[in-house]
Amino acid sequence: MSSIERIEITQHQFDLEPPFPAAWDSQPRQRFPATIVRVTDSDGREGIGSGDVMYGFDDFRHLFIGHDPLDLARHSAVIDNIGFHAGRCWPLEVALWDLAGKIKGQPVWQMMGGVSNRLKAYASSGTHRAKDDVVALAEQVRDAGIPALKLRFGRPEIQDDLDVLSAVRQAVGERLELMVDCNQGWRMPWDTQTPWEYAKALDVARELERYGVYWMEEPLYRGDYQGMARLNAATSLKIAGGEMTREPYEFREMLRRDCLDVYQPDAVCSVGMLGLKKLAQDVVAAGKLFTPHTWGNGIGVIANLHLTAGAVGPQGAPFLEYPFDPPEWTPEKRDFPLKAPLLADHDGWLTLSDAPGLGLELDEARLKATRSAQATYR
Repeated sequence: MSSIERIEITQHQFDLEPPFPAAWDSQPRQRFPATIVRVTDSDGREGIGSGDVMYGFDDFRHLFIGHDPLDLARHSAVIDNIGFHAGRCWPLEVALWDLAGKIKGQPVWQMMGGVSNRLKAYASSGTHRAKDDVVALAEQVRDAGIPALKLRFGRPEIQDDLDVLSAVRQAVGERLELMVDCNQGWRMPWDTQTPWEYAKALDVARELERYGVYWMEEPLYRGDYQGMARLNAATSLKIAGGEMTREPYEFREMLRRDCLDVYQPDAVCSVGMLGLKKLAQDVVAAGKLFTPHTWGNGIGVIANLHLTAGAVGPQGAPFLEYPFDPPEWTPEKRDFPLKAPLLADHDGWLTLSDAPGLGLELDEARLKATRSAQATYR
């Protein structure tokens, strides 16, 4: 039996040219940071993870060294405990699943249940562009065979957002499913805007209904369970959220109250792979959808794809988020730690191989060139 011998964490920054004006961040992003976690066992095998910055982990590294890498339930519980005392260290769990798959000779999607090795992508835009530019993006997505597109609201006036949505719907007709992200669930540290109240969210929902929007994402603050439940009951739209909700009991409460139709926790940010496998299955058993947030680098996208395809498959997750908003945000920039980016095929499928673990191949030369002492966007 092998044991965990070493855990290495490195920070990287990839220069973004042009800068990326993220819709949820008032400060254009000059760099794209990535935290890379490597777990090596006593037989020399290495597991890879990425996601949150792993703040404070050095004080807890000893809790894993010498332990069986296949004791995933134990490791998940320890990482959950660390999150109470320090940062969110779920990228370590991703690396442990990758290592476990390599030890077992199985892809992670099979270890998650083996329901499927593929999901349809939805293109997830990340900016507030001019109307004609958003229409051009929608047409590019349609022509690439990707079946759905998520638009970002949050311009100075809601009518500006609705005008963009109207123009996109007119241009693509029913060829694309359209989602709308309202970005009201959480804020960047310096952003003190008050989230929408129920009345505002309901007014916007009524407008989105007119355009056949597939889901309305984060229309209220993430802790407003009462408001989400009221909104969900009042509109024909699917209500989506939970990308930064951190605790399993919070998701159980949202399920109990019927707050959401679409649950979106990200395995590299909250609850982790093992916890989200159970949550995904509970969500689907309740007649809801599970489709994680994936706005990070390709390692996180691939980890969430393994989790979701393997645990619930296309019936439980009709789409997986595929961040895509060129020219600032392309698969090549998004997946810079990898030798090759994750790409959707001409029918919009994201497909995993039978390679053991996560099937990742790091671009070591690029990681060496982007090595940094910090993990910031500027």
